[in-house]
Amino acid sequence: MKNIFSFLFLTFLLLGCKENANEEAEALNSSITTIKIPPREMSSSEDRNYDKSEDVKPKNNNNYNGENIEQKIIKYGDLRFETNDLDETHKTIQTLIKKYKIVVQNDSEGKDDYTIYRNLRLRIANESFDEFIKEISTGINYFDRKNISVDDVTEEYIDVTSRIKTKKALEERYIELLKKANKVSEMLEIEKELATIREEIEAKEGRLRYIENKVSMSTITIEFYKTLEHKAGATVSFGTKFVNAIKSGFNGISSFFIWLIEVWPFIIILVAIMYFIKKRFKKKNT
Repeated sequence: MKNIFSFLFLTFLLLGCKENANEEAEALNSSITTIKIPPREMSSSEDRNYDKSEDVKPKNNNNYNGENIEQKIIKYGDLRFETNDLDETHKTIQTLIKKYKIVVQNDSEGKDDYTIYRNLRLRIANESFDEFIKEISTGINYFDRKNISVDDVTEEYIDVTSRIKTKKALEERYIELLKKANKVSEMLEIEKELATIREEIEAKEGRLRYIENKVSMSTITIEFYKTLEHKAGATVSFGTKFVNAIKSGFNGISSFFIWLIEVWPFIIILVAIMYFIKKRFKKKNT
């Protein structure tokens, strides 16, 4: 009987402890849910190492803070083709450059073993890009290279804009703290933080200007060339090769006769020497 009472006593004791533990856990959970952790500002080093993939990216509607953001597109063009007349092709491109008010960043020409070529690097307004590509392609049977690429930087533009706004808001907070600071040490510390924040703002504003410049003006690289006839190889037809061979043979004969005219005195002297040698040997034999 005594063992039975001891067992019942221990059972009620354990149940009571369990109920108290549950009550304490519920109270702790309720107290945790009522605590709001204030947002922490990222340090400059954390901000520089910030991974954009952790952000919640904007969707295709390009809506940012209730504002519709115009899609930011950077276009690139890379063209290479053969022409029969370098000067005429260059004049045609110059006409298009004036028509579309294109900025010429680079204009170079050169020659290698097989071709005479010319390279142009152009900057054109984004809205004129497609029309220019269409016009310059007129009359060209095929391109050795024609690459048109598009880079959508809308998300990066929104991200950089957002960070600038955040940094400027933080700058205002530090300015208010600076007004309230009484100690020189506090002022120096706040001014140090302000300098860091302003440096970061300037860097991000520079990046934003770079994006806007790339978006407003597209880049096009054009290379056109003329194949040298005597180096054309498989690209030249049989008829052209035949005509070139006749021309080469005629040029060879002409060069030979010109050479004979240049050395005729030496030929006469050589013939005279051979004649006297032959005559002398003939006398010895007789």
